[in-house]
Amino acid sequence: MDGTTTTFRQPDPAFRSTRRPWLARLLGRVPPPGWADDFAPLKSEIFGMERLEAHARSLAAAQTIVPYGRGHERRRPLSRRLAENGAFLRAADIQIAQDIQNGKQLTPAAQWLADNYALVDMQIRETDLDLPASYYARLPKLANGPFAGLPRVFGVTWALVAHTDSNLQPEILYNYLLAYQSVTPLTIGELWAVSITLRIVLIENLRRVVGAIMDNNASRRAADQLADQLDAYRKGTQAAMSGFLAAVDPRILNCAFTAQLAHRSRGLDPEKDPALVWLEQRLADRGTTIENAVRDDLHEQGVLIFTEN
Repeated sequence: MDGTTTTFRQPDPAFRSTRRPWLARLLGRVPPPGWADDFAPLKSEIFGMERLEAHARSLAAAQTIVPYGRGHERRRPLSRRLAENGAFLRAADIQIAQDIQNGKQLTPAAQWLADNYALVDMQIRETDLDLPASYYARLPKLANGPFAGLPRVFGVTWALVAHTDSNLQPEILYNYLLAYQSVTPLTIGELWAVSITLRIVLIENLRRVVGAIMDNNASRRAADQLADQLDAYRKGTQAAMSGFLAAVDPRILNCAFTAQLAHRSRGLDPEKDPALVWLEQRLADRGTTIENAVRDDLHEQGVLIFTEN
């Protein structure tokens, strides 16, 4: 080694935290406020049927709409957001395809996107066609709350997806809508828009899940890079390796990174290898261990796969 050191930080900024800054630059737009800036997968407390119906009634009582013709009719923020999500998912698919071409191992969650992207893209295109401007303009819009200015039915379907963890069943949807309309009837146009807005919300959630997948893959690639450099440093002096490790930003040590680095370090003595000793010490500073990180990474992979399906 030439003695140079590298400070590792979160890689691939194009896919960091659901890549809002990157996507805004790509599309030349200012990021929208509110719900669209939330990068976490869409999931709230899971409700059983009885509680879900009660939530629908309370939601119906709380939601108010703006009078028709207040200036929202010409704007179509849901169509714009759908296009942004489509661009993001397309970029993610291209990145995963490049990884496959380069012989990189994919996580099961990333493999799911590679196998299903064509179907997702078709759904995005069909959904956009199903929501023309004239139809969108007639949908009642919310007056306040996180979805102010957006169709009321969008807020209705968002809550359903969040409180069912995207596990939608016809009977659940039917009872949920009946409960909502026992307080506030929806228009015929809104009822027709339920399936459309459900797809929009599910695509939104998929975009957030894929953001987590891409962060995960980027962390694994960074771990592979670090492992390659550590292999080279092991041929030199311990002092050189210690100096190199001192320059590594410990913030990179998320579960995916740690699990991949541990995988690449199999067969090494965890009590004698300087890199593994360093890794254990950095994790101990956070009150965790390599074993816990590997377990948490496996759990996260399972959650991502379940959310996609």
